Amino acid sequence: METLPQHPAGSKRTTAVGVLDRSVLLLDLLGDGPQTLRHLAEASGLPRPTAHRLLVALEAHGLVARRADGAFRLGPRLTELAVRSGRGLELAALAGPVLARLHEQTGESVQLYLRSGDRRLCAAACDAGAGLHYSVPVGAVLPLDAGSGGKVLLAFSGDGDRFPAVPATDLAAIRRRGWAASNAERQAGVASVSVPIQRDGVLLGALCVSGPASRLGQAACRSLAPVVAAAASVLAAAVP
Repeated sequence: METLPQHPAGSKRTTAVGVLDRSVLLLDLLGDGPQTLRHLAEASGLPRPTAHRLLVALEAHGLVARRADGAFRLGPRLTELAVRSGRGLELAALAGPVLARLHEQTGESVQLYLRSGDRRLCAAACDAGAGLHYSVPVGAVLPLDAGSGGKVLLAFSGDGDRFPAVPATDLAAIRRRGWAASNAERQAGVASVSVPIQRDGVLLGALCVSGPASRLGQAACRSLAPVVAAAASVLAAAVP
């Protein structure tokens, strides 16, 4: 039977569940950044087939992901779980009345997005009740580089340069005006306007109003932006 290899930092974390111990060891190693299978096997002391089997299983659960070059990195599921257990959970729990009021004001669908690693998580939503193809289900994980909600999170996160699909000039413009709009970037026929939710200079999430592009043109988004921003301020102030 294999014994748990010594942790590189010198601590030995063992339980009665060896497969869990080995999996956590690999996650700890990936906490230092993306690494190849060969490096992970060597650093963990695990046989390469064992390390690969565990990494593939962790990948299936979203705890590990793979880059285009084959290197392994921590997966988005870890961030999603952290968000749900931290301030993001408080924000989502408080969002219901604010989203409902914003929906009444605009007549459109409203979503709360939280940063989840290199993607965004829909943590709360209030649907318009018509045209269900405009809806975003709670729990949906969407890209950061497409759609106004993602671009707002990128613009105010400080690491937008890692996403070449969104020009730095676009992110700078979003920061200057305080909101972003998009038209059919993620889904044909759907447009949206989003603003950041900030508290004491810290980005908490993005508040988004979305609907058919026929109603949410450039002028409509510009006029809606202050309304969405006011709702975002109310939500931010409610967070303990």
